[in-house]
Amino acid sequence: MVFNTGAALLDAIVLAVVSGEKNGTYGYKITQDVRRAIEVSESTLYPVLRRLQKDECLEVYDMQYDGRNRRYYRITPRGEAQLNLYRSEWKKYAEKISALFEGGVLS
Repeated sequence: MVFNTGAALLDAIVLAVVSGEKNGTYGYKITQDVRRAIEVSESTLYPVLRRLQKDECLEVYDMQYDGRNRRYYRITPRGEAQLNLYRSEWKKYAEKISALFEGGVLS
């Protein structure tokens, strides 16, 4: 993709991916799911996960998997509220950009 992805958009995408998993999901799967929309490396995504955890948008827990711990991420109520804000803002933003691309004039 030729467009840069800012921090807010990455946060929104990660929250959307994690919110789709009721019991949470783990980092590698989050990376794979995010990559369906945008190209991103794991080294880019893990700081996003840590920031969202620090901001209390995600909670973290460990679970055994094949004899080792796997870190899971689950969206919090605060994360749900933030995701709803991102969805609302994205809808307005996308409509404005689409109007410009289609030759419209913004009011």
